[in-house]
Amino acid sequence: MNANRPQPSPHLPLGDRRDAPFYGRDILEVAQFRRADLSHIFGVAREMREMVLRVGSFDLLKGKILASLFYEPSTRTASSFTAAMERLGGSVIPISEVRYSSVSKGESLPDTVRTLECYADVIVLRHPEVGAAKLAAKYARKPIINAGDGVGEHPTQALLDLFTIIEEAGRIDGLTVTLLGDLKNGRTVHSLARLLSMYDVKLNFVSPESLAFPEKILRELDEKGIAWEAHTELEAVLPRSDVLYVTRVQKERFSDPAHYARVKDAYVISPETLTHARPRMVLMHPLPRVGEITMEVDNDPRAAYFRQMEYGMYVRMALLAMVLGKA
Repeated sequence: MNANRPQPSPHLPLGDRRDAPFYGRDILEVAQFRRADLSHIFGVAREMREMVLRVGSFDLLKGKILASLFYEPSTRTASSFTAAMERLGGSVIPISEVRYSSVSKGESLPDTVRTLECYADVIVLRHPEVGAAKLAAKYARKPIINAGDGVGEHPTQALLDLFTIIEEAGRIDGLTVTLLGDLKNGRTVHSLARLLSMYDVKLNFVSPESLAFPEKILRELDEKGIAWEAHTELEAVLPRSDVLYVTRVQKERFSDPAHYARVKDAYVISPETLTHARPRMVLMHPLPRVGEITMEVDNDPRAAYFRQMEYGMYVRMALLAMVLGKA
């Protein structure tokens, strides 16, 4: 947490918890979490799910305002945070077209977040540059939640992914998880692998050689004693995978259109593909998909990617309530 951020007032509104886990804290990277933190977050997420199923929305964050600052296009993450805040009774300032804002006039990121925190209690930031969320947190007095920084990290996506695995598979320890697709540029798989390394798991990385998983993170896995294998063909590991996490090849990360064209259809999951998978394997995707999972797969009970989106709203509800001292 920013050392310059004001300490919580002793006159907090009724229900605010200065001693609550994550109260006033930034959510920037998965390295800030421990297994006990994850258990707590997921416990709160389950409570949020029960409340939504019972009453739809409630006033836990009534009077609180979220500034949603997206320098990159987003449908799922932006909508998920908006739904999470509004189901908790709070309000949202949506800023998704930064070209129409003062940013287009040359305003710096620190000035933008310092302006928004004059109006909001928490800021959710997506930015194309690695480290942008940490830079924003350095200057902000209010909590910053990283909603993706370039090819760096996407911690809230990793949390919802892990929550999905737990809810669908019933556990994490002992699983074999296969990550497939653009593993070089996929910030979701970077963050998820780091979270999974807190558990007793085996990881498989399947990608074209030019889109291999970053060496830096592989060294981190080695230091933690995590068993992993790298392959270019899915067939080598699919039959022994408990979870298959598919990612799209991200066209926006390629400077060479010809390179993108060569790898964009490297892997396609179809009903025929799944005949070689375990009957209770969990099939995940952070979405959007652009052909790497055919629509014919959607009715397969192993296809968890739309349930994954719903789990994400509950996790983000939990995080918002926690950083604002209401959980």
